[in-house]
Amino acid sequence: MKLYGLLGQSLTHSFSKNYFQEKFTKNGIQNVEYQNFEIPRINDFTEILRKNKSLAGLNVTFPYKELIMPFLDEISPEAQMIGAVNTIHIKDGKTIGYNTDFLGFEQSLLSFLQGNIKRALVLGTGGASKAVCFALKRLGITYQLVSRRNMEGSITYDQMISELIFPNTLIINCTPVGTFPKTEQKPPIPYHFLKKTHFLYDLVYNPEETTFLQLGKQKGCKIKNGFEMLVLQAEASWEIWNS
Repeated sequence: MKLYGLLGQSLTHSFSKNYFQEKFTKNGIQNVEYQNFEIPRINDFTEILRKNKSLAGLNVTFPYKELIMPFLDEISPEAQMIGAVNTIHIKDGKTIGYNTDFLGFEQSLLSFLQGNIKRALVLGTGGASKAVCFALKRLGITYQLVSRRNMEGSITYDQMISELIFPNTLIINCTPVGTFPKTEQKPPIPYHFLKKTHFLYDLVYNPEETTFLQLGKQKGCKIKNGFEMLVLQAEASWEIWNS
């Protein structure tokens, strides 16, 4: 029996377990199991490995995509450049970190965009944001990071004036703000500056339409949630585990 799972801090409403269980059933994949590994702190990762000798692969979610890296034996070049890991392959006793988030995001973004998008605002500076920025670079889209705190290389939400919103026609929420059950929450951007020419992409997938997307939709923006990205990155993880 091969064991796979999701590593995170709060996994009650996670996507991965149901997705992989349905995948195993639908495709007749036997002798495999997928579990949630909810840990309060990253140091507990070593205990997960010790107790689960049949563990062959893990997905990693908030808030451990960056914190997990020092605990791994090897890290792929892409994950090293991004500075975040969302997939771990456990092979011959070694833990190898990868990033499939950027692949999932890149593919789903290309199916969403229309026209020649050159500039983007990226909300958030965590592990998911780093993967998104890596993908944007690959696509030749320049970006501005936005965070709640003053950080090098980013601006704060209260610095988002109309002159910044108008030319950045792609706005990507890489934070968990607005996730179920706190669906009333939203990134504090000036929504009144949005135009029909804007594309709003939210990595959050639960609910299907976050308040961030709803407010964009009211302004005539094109909107997309993170469900397709999740499916694509999950399939990329499965390919790595079976390589």
